[in-house]
Amino acid sequence: MRDRVAVVTGAASGIGRALAILLAERGADVALVDVAQAALAETAAGVAAAGRKASVHVADVADAGCMAKLADEVAGAHGRVHLVVNNAGVSVTGLFEEQSLEDLRWIVGVNFWGVVHGCKFFLPHLRAAAARGEDAHIVNLSSMFGLIGLPTQSSYCATKFAVRGFSEALWAELRDSRIGVTCVHPGGVRTNIVRDSRSADPDAKQKMIERFERLAMPPEQAARQILRAVEKNKMRVVICREAGAADWAKRIAPVAVHRLVAWGHRRMGSLG
Repeated sequence: MRDRVAVVTGAASGIGRALAILLAERGADVALVDVAQAALAETAAGVAAAGRKASVHVADVADAGCMAKLADEVAGAHGRVHLVVNNAGVSVTGLFEEQSLEDLRWIVGVNFWGVVHGCKFFLPHLRAAAARGEDAHIVNLSSMFGLIGLPTQSSYCATKFAVRGFSEALWAELRDSRIGVTCVHPGGVRTNIVRDSRSADPDAKQKMIERFERLAMPPEQAARQILRAVEKNKMRVVICREAGAADWAKRIAPVAVHRLVAWGHRRMGSLG
């Protein structure tokens, strides 16, 4: 990563912030992208403390026009791009019948179109790096929910399965270039995604927040695993034990595992 330029969306907190600071510690300059301007300044301070350059870009990844301008802004600020991390994400929790169409449009806009926009508009800059003989890479954040469909997460699963399929296809298309693609499937990582999620059940949301705070992996640990996967040019990386368990269960018993999931959902509902 020494003297490379990385773009990180969702860089104001969580995995995005941890990745940005770790990249700076490894010697990269970083373009920080998020909608939360004040929190972005905190991440920029962390990058500066590591002795690297940070540019701050307030941008909505769901907005194609905004993302097209972003690519030009980053190129203007840094001159080149080697790594794009499409990390920005949001969540909607609740039964599908409880979710509004606006909720669905919102989550698809950020979680899926945000990834598509990041790839589409930065790929020419990655191509330029490859033409100079420099390795380039794309990191797309899917989820454990991109490996297995779980109740109350229908819209989130839809977006994360989409990111998985998109990334696998893109990996194949770029296989013979110097541009790698890594799809990331985290389980529980201590980020703000649950706290900031939309939910029709505030009590259930609070319980989930408390569980994440108690059991989830620190984002710095996840960031180290992601960068290790980039360095090894892995097509995908599964992070956290629960994500690994879901991955193997889906492979071993692709239908039976969903019967177990449905049984657990009914049981939790009967327990209130």
